[in-house]
Amino acid sequence: MKTGFKRATVPLALLVLTTLTAAGCGDGGAGSGKVTVWMYPVIMDPKANAAYWDGIEKGFEAKEKGVDLSIEQLPWENRDQKLATAFGSGKGPDVVLLGPDQIPQYQATGALRPVDRAIEEARSAFRPNALEAMSRDGKVYAAPIYHTVTSTLYNRKLLEKAGITEPPATWDAVRAAAPKLKQAGASTLDYSASNEASLNMSFYPLLWQAGGRVFADGGKKAAFNSPEGVEALTFLVDLYKSGAVPRSAMNNANLFTDQALGRQQVAMGYTNTPADAVLAEKAWGKGNVIVGPALTGPGKQVCFGMPGGLGINAKSGNVPGAEKFIAYMVQPAQIESMGRAGGFFSPRTDVTVPNDSSYAKEYEQALDHTYPGEPNPAARQLMALLSPEIQAALTGKKSPKAALDAAASEADELLARQR
Repeated sequence: MKTGFKRATVPLALLVLTTLTAAGCGDGGAGSGKVTVWMYPVIMDPKANAAYWDGIEKGFEAKEKGVDLSIEQLPWENRDQKLATAFGSGKGPDVVLLGPDQIPQYQATGALRPVDRAIEEARSAFRPNALEAMSRDGKVYAAPIYHTVTSTLYNRKLLEKAGITEPPATWDAVRAAAPKLKQAGASTLDYSASNEASLNMSFYPLLWQAGGRVFADGGKKAAFNSPEGVEALTFLVDLYKSGAVPRSAMNNANLFTDQALGRQQVAMGYTNTPADAVLAEKAWGKGNVIVGPALTGPGKQVCFGMPGGLGINAKSGNVPGAEKFIAYMVQPAQIESMGRAGGFFSPRTDVTVPNDSSYAKEYEQALDHTYPGEPNPAARQLMALLSPEIQAALTGKKSPKAALDAAASEADELLARQR
């Protein structure tokens, strides 16, 4: 068993060299019984994170005699670059933590092998949307071990001041609430329009609620400029022009603290995490916090949320050991302990993570409406093209349709180069 955890304080070049040497699959074969895992700080407190994974190492090795499990801690910074370098060199870990957005890229290059065999016994217990998020071409490439979720967050004091007794849960209700809140001196809907904001936590949920999609034709073309996309952006622009979306939205990057929602200048957000609810309770007072269901648009009720999972390096020298570790981590006891330690929810329908939060029930219900986004190797580059056009629409420089068409034209060129 590996003792201690790397905190990655050495220079990047040295870190890559060190981790590739230490975690190279060539010396992690079945004969040696060694399984190397690359993990990231999913548990925010460093000491708690180290203690948790140390316990996992001990628990797994006690169950699987003869297997030497080494869980190495790496930082989130430059994660994709380091992993791509490791995969490209034919080295790297046996097992690595992955998000849904990483799977298309590494599956397309043959860097990952399916984990279906490792989750065979647990497969029927997973939430369908969790497995779907981790799948490509009918095979699962990362076994979900935790799930994130967002939902709507309301300020009761601002709603009551405006005479609104029922928190707005639909687009029509948001529109109806806006004039009343404006008269009471508040904006209605929080939004993050900064270029640094993730569209998964800003525009995309509105697009999905309208019934639209980001990609079409198997990811080869942009689809966000569809009538549904135009409807979503028009909804947002109309609110912004009327003051129902605060002007500070242009500088917000998916933050709660020191932004309009946290400062009680806007009555609701629709992509808020359980951690945001905790911050709201401290800032507003417990009685003023309401967590509601996922916002419903003209197309569907949906919120952003995604699983984190464990994938297997296609060039692992100890696939049986890697599969044993994954099978161990998807068991109810580990799903529950992972959720407790990291403040996550369960990707399994038969496991509920105990949670002392006053809002756990509401977020648990929102899990049924989570959507992890639309994985594509060019997803992040496409966001960089679309965000400025959304800003142009919000500030009146372009119509919603013209802005989305312009972004789609650039996106189609980008996607064509990816083929």
